[in-house]
This record gives sequence, C-alpha cells and structure tokens, in this order.
Amino acid sequence: MTERDRIYRDPQAQIVDFAFDAQVAEVFGDMIRRSVPGYETVVPITGLLAARHLAGLPAARHRLYDLGCSLGACTLAVLQQFPEDSLTAIGVDNSAAMLDRARSAIADPRVSFVGGDICDVELEPAGVVILNFVLQFIPPERRNPLLERIRRSLEPSGLLIVSEKLRFDTPAEQADYESAHLDYKRANGYSELEISQKRSALENVMIVDSEAEHRQRFASAGFGTVRQWFRCLNWASYLVYCR
Repeated sequence: MTERDRIYRDPQAQIVDFAFDAQVAEVFGDMIRRSVPGYETVVPITGLLAARHLAGLPAARHRLYDLGCSLGACTLAVLQQFPEDSLTAIGVDNSAAMLDRARSAIADPRVSFVGGDICDVELEPAGVVILNFVLQFIPPERRNPLLERIRRSLEPSGLLIVSEKLRFDTPAEQADYESAHLDYKRANGYSELEISQKRSALENVMIVDSEAEHRQRFASAGFGTVRQWFRCLNWASYLVYCR
C-alpha cells in the first residue's frame, strides 16, 4: 500500500529540483493519482490496448518495453491483460528506488526491470513500447533521438503508446486548463503550499510540449498514424503507429 504524499506539506527553506528518489518512490502511487487527471483510467486502458495490439502479432514479436516504468503500473496492466507465456516485458527506469519497489510488487517470470537511462539503453525488436508521462521529463534536445531509437526498435506493425501533459497555444486556453488542473489538485487534498512548492520543484525538470509539437516529433521520427485515444483537461494519451 502506497504512503500518503506529504513531501511538500511543510514550508521548505530551499526548493530543490524534483527527482524520482526514494522519498518520491515511497509516495508515488498516491502522488500521481492525486496530480494527474485520468491516471486511473489511462493505466488499465494502456494495458488493454497494448495487449490487444500484441495479440494481433506473431508470438515472436511479443516483446514489450515500458520506458520510464517507475513502479511498473503499466507493465502490470499489460501482464494482467495478456496471459500468454510468449510475452517478454521489460521495464526500464533510471530510479533505483522505483525499480526496487516494482520488483517487490510484481512477481511474474515474463517481466524484468532494468536500471538505466532510457535514452541510452539498448532496445531489441519489440511489438509495443509504452512511454507514459515520461517525455516531459526528458531534456527537449534528447526527445527526437529517443523517439527515433524507439521507431527503429519497433516491428513494422509496432505501436508506441504515449501519455503527456499538454501546453496550449493560446494564453486563454492555457490559463483555463491550468486553473482547472489546480482545482483538481485542491479537490484531492493538496494545500496551496504543497501545490506551490511542488510547482517550483518541477519548474526546471518538467518541460511540457503542445499537441502540435508532439505530432511533429512523431512524424520526424518516422512514425505514421497518430490517434489521441484519451484526453482529460491538459493531459492526453496517444496511439502512435509505425505505419
């Protein structure tokens, strides 16, 4: 059972950049559910969509990568939806604390968790890659090369599943969705101090793109059809096909 997120409850003399360290890993399940609108829909449906796509591929292509897997929630969702022994699932994350918890929580011989930078880890041919709530934490100059590597690793009929926070082009739309997102956090019990301090911690770490920027980047990396399958306030999820 995840602990309650109280990391930013008390005033902090100095706000340091947000990091996926042991403190965050301990409360991450609670943190992301209370911070990301639609998260509890995105994870199980990601598992369903990934399993559905894999089921249409030959058994030799039943390899799945969950890049930036954190606690392995999306990996677990796929494992639950795709019971075949042919599945090979690999969760990759650069946070040892996250991976320790993922390994403790998920006991399935079909999955392995690998520590490392997702921009550098070697990717074998795969049928599906999951990249949920991750690109926004990758330095912008490394996002295109990462997507290009993913595209090369995917089978010709492969699928990339991406979820991200969105930035909007007009100030009015941006302000409306940001305001609604703040109300969502307040409704989930976060105080003004917690919201303010976490925002400061994320300022230099989480760089958000617009939908147009995401679509341009997918095209530049060599992907084909892109479908938005979910949207809640300023958060969206995409199916990105190789063809």
